[in-house]
Amino acid sequence: MRWIAFLLVLALSGEARAEEFLLIPEDNPKPVYPPALQRAGITGDVRVRFTAHADGSVSKVSILQSDHPDLAEATRVAIARWRFKPWVVEGGKPKEQEVIAPMIFRYDSDLPIHINQWLKELRCRDFNEVMANVPENGWLDASAFHYTRAYLSNAFSATSFSNERRLELIAKLNRKVPIIVRQCSSNPTSRFARFLPEDLRKLL
Repeated sequence: MRWIAFLLVLALSGEARAEEFLLIPEDNPKPVYPPALQRAGITGDVRVRFTAHADGSVSKVSILQSDHPDLAEATRVAIARWRFKPWVVEGGKPKEQEVIAPMIFRYDSDLPIHINQWLKELRCRDFNEVMANVPENGWLDASAFHYTRAYLSNAFSATSFSNERRLELIAKLNRKVPIIVRQCSSNPTSRFARFLPEDLRKLL
């Protein structure tokens, strides 16, 4: 999944210090960020606990905390598929290892710093060229709308921009997507940002 930040922290048992024993990932797919949550601008964290075994397999997956049940399920499904490099049970290495890992569901943190400038300068003719190959049921996921949601989610601190306000603006944007697409189609010399909701446009 392109839009998930991923971090794994291992909680090693008292039998082995970090410098003596580390789990080595072999196949650790990232959880899939549920598209409906991503479109709605819903982000969140999950803390998961599981047991890694000496043969590299994983069992006993349990969710310790989650900001949304769909994020918990996405995490559970991914962790159940994880595999680590098998190890030999000797020299104090345990037969199994309990692991606690946080999963952080966010928009891509590697987006260009000045994505707002790109959005402000995006011409409808360029937007229209991209959208010509996108079916109507895929309009919400078009890059311009995705980047707009990502900008609202990444560019403002929680102290200056409440989560409720951010979600409200994203919902307003999502409702207006069909109108924006049609307005840009009818006005190819205009800029994409001109047709965004006014309060959102002022934030770019």
